[in-house]
Amino acid sequence: MAIVRPFRALRPHPAHAAEVVCPPYDVISTAEARALAEGRPHSFLHVIRPEIGCAPGTDEHADEVYAAGARALHALGTSEHWVDDTEPAVYVYRLVMNGRAQVGVYACVAVRDYDAGRIVRHELTRVDKEDDRTRHILEQRAHAEPVMLTYRDVPAIDALVDAAMQTAPLVEVAGPHGVAHTLWRVAGGESLAQAFASVPSLYVADGHHRCKAASRTVEALGTSAPEEAKFFPAVLFPMSQMAILPYHRVVAEVPGGPDAFLAALRARFEVAPGGPDAAPGHVSVYLHADGQGQWFDVTLPPAASDAVADQLDVARLQAHVFRPLLGIENPRTDARLHFVGGIRGTGELTMLVDSGRGAAAFSMAATTPGELLDVSDAGELMPPKSTWFEPKLLSGLLVHRWG
Repeated sequence: MAIVRPFRALRPHPAHAAEVVCPPYDVISTAEARALAEGRPHSFLHVIRPEIGCAPGTDEHADEVYAAGARALHALGTSEHWVDDTEPAVYVYRLVMNGRAQVGVYACVAVRDYDAGRIVRHELTRVDKEDDRTRHILEQRAHAEPVMLTYRDVPAIDALVDAAMQTAPLVEVAGPHGVAHTLWRVAGGESLAQAFASVPSLYVADGHHRCKAASRTVEALGTSAPEEAKFFPAVLFPMSQMAILPYHRVVAEVPGGPDAFLAALRARFEVAPGGPDAAPGHVSVYLHADGQGQWFDVTLPPAASDAVADQLDVARLQAHVFRPLLGIENPRTDARLHFVGGIRGTGELTMLVDSGRGAAAFSMAATTPGELLDVSDAGELMPPKSTWFEPKLLSGLLVHRWG
């Protein structure tokens, strides 16, 4: 059974929330963060991307960067623009993108549930990224950003969420890509939190490294870990409301050039003229063939094994194209492979190839929420960069401090 509990939040005053909130740390580069924070001294980017306040060229993993993030959180949290709640609460968080609403419960979940596998992961994490997030948590003595979790729908939870949304919202703010973000505060929130006791498993949608870093924080603190450090913030969404966009691929070079690569594809697969949007079981390939940019539809062969994860289009692309034709053995580490999140659109793919920054682009059909749960329930791992959840959560709405 999932442990979900209210928490005391540090949060921006509603009148100042628009000055504070920002995209999460892992969807923007340092350069993008610096540009977004220009002229915005209260931006939460100073907490989650603190290198922007250091000299250009400073290593984002330098000691001074982590110290700067802790100072920024302290400065923001003690300003008149912020509220330090004295009582715990649960929050209801709605995101509306292109007319579609996604509503979740913003609360704390237990590190021990993650360690025991009741918060089910579907990706491997990288040690360097774990190190980075763990250092931020330890320096700031806070979990600055939530993770995104999902669960199989429970009508009783839906009813409590709907009731909370009948009250006046705490915060309404616009985010990137025209997404409207609304937050309701449920004082106490015990009934809503306890409703998750009937949920056997929570699934990580976005934030694997933040989950692992929360666990490593408790491990690093050992017996001195405060009780509050054993929990970390999450927004929990019913699976029926989740939307997954495709995660595309671009390769920097292809053996023999684009025409030779196209010939190799035709020799092995069914290839036809195509467009940028791939159908399930297919991949759309963009490259410069016969001197001009063209899209081709490539039918992917069946999976080579019965493993659930191997049935995914991204796994079949790796097994039948990337490994044998391009020599890409490890898509996590191969520098020739670049991933493009679906929110950027297929126009990003043609731009990268037309500009010479890529030799071939691969447009994928989106993984479905059902496929994600099937892989997770089978105890398997998703191939790298299989899912792009959208819309993204905002950072800076609520902070969970434990020390």
